[in-house]
Amino acid sequence: MKREIKTPLLAADAVILFQDGIVLIRRNNPPYQGCYALPGGFVEIGETVEGAAIREAWEETGLDIDLLGLVGVYSDPARDPRGHVVSVAFLARGSGQLQSGSDARSAEVFSPVELPRLAFDHEQIIRDALHLAEELGICASN
Repeated sequence: MKREIKTPLLAADAVILFQDGIVLIRRNNPPYQGCYALPGGFVEIGETVEGAAIREAWEETGLDIDLLGLVGVYSDPARDPRGHVVSVAFLARGSGQLQSGSDARSAEVFSPVELPRLAFDHEQIIRDALHLAEELGICASN
């Protein structure tokens, strides 16, 4: 008897340091339509999580990013209302012209100390990213 293997979906998110703040997108699609979130999305077959983070950041913000470090792996089965989604989150520095793209109503820069309410568990990811930035000696407001 053939047994079907079920696994969580895999996503990649980026905490992008840019112009003295953190880049957030306003989601165009459910879940959390209209809410702010980190740029990110699902990893495609044949793609690395690093490649997915870079691709999604560019697609949603128009920015090129340099990955500075791994923030963490977020795997709470309840973190996404669509189902069990595991996210690999990266700290990154952005360059280029900020503009919203696919799946984003807007892309904006926010002060790390004045963030709007966020979708998913992105508030926790940002807290962890700012802690990593501090450990690496990276100023989050540069």
